[in-house]
Amino acid sequence: MVEELESVPLLVPEDLPAGWQMPASSPIDPDRDSAQLDQSLRYEEWVDPEPGLNRGLRSSHNNIDSGRWFLIRHTASGTRVLLRLQRQNVLDQRPMGEVRITGITYLPEWAGDPVASPILRELPTSKIEAAINRRQFAVTGATGFHEGTMTLPSGRTLRSADVMKSLGNPKRTPDFYELVALQHTRLVDDGEPNPTARMADISRVPLSTAQGWVARARRKGLLPPGRRGRAG
Repeated sequence: MVEELESVPLLVPEDLPAGWQMPASSPIDPDRDSAQLDQSLRYEEWVDPEPGLNRGLRSSHNNIDSGRWFLIRHTASGTRVLLRLQRQNVLDQRPMGEVRITGITYLPEWAGDPVASPILRELPTSKIEAAINRRQFAVTGATGFHEGTMTLPSGRTLRSADVMKSLGNPKRTPDFYELVALQHTRLVDDGEPNPTARMADISRVPLSTAQGWVARARRKGLLPPGRRGRAG
């Protein structure tokens, strides 16, 4: 699983929501330039508030060298944004986890112009992360529905409208954990604050049962690992 994830691009144009794009010709090469950008920005340095105390710290949770910078552009305003993406590896003994945005740098369309404050508020970081991780942990090997349907691993066809139906019995329902992942993803996209609790309501099962379903879907690589302190 780790080798498969490492071979998947961190960012592709399809990960960006409407209104944002990756420039056709970017001056930034993520593999070539990211280490230099980290160094120029002193990304690995931590400045102690005490005067004169400067020390560099390397994270004990992530390999900082794996971070990559990508340039994206807001089409309406021309504002460019450098995003630093890095796959999380919370503990050395665990598989690599989801991709997170670990740095943001704003550049106006024209050098010297101010960056408009609405752009600072409207950068859809959570949507970008969700799109990246949905692709990285590809549900059923497909990235979405085509004309309202998708083919599940068993060969049966699923309609988009059926994703939010009761999930049924895991021992009797083909592609059960793919359905778990699809329903969970749909709820997250819809802004549900606790998608697992909502899934329990839909299927009329105890919360602990739905939590077990989601946990197993994560272990199967159908959903990205959960984050500490976040419900669902």
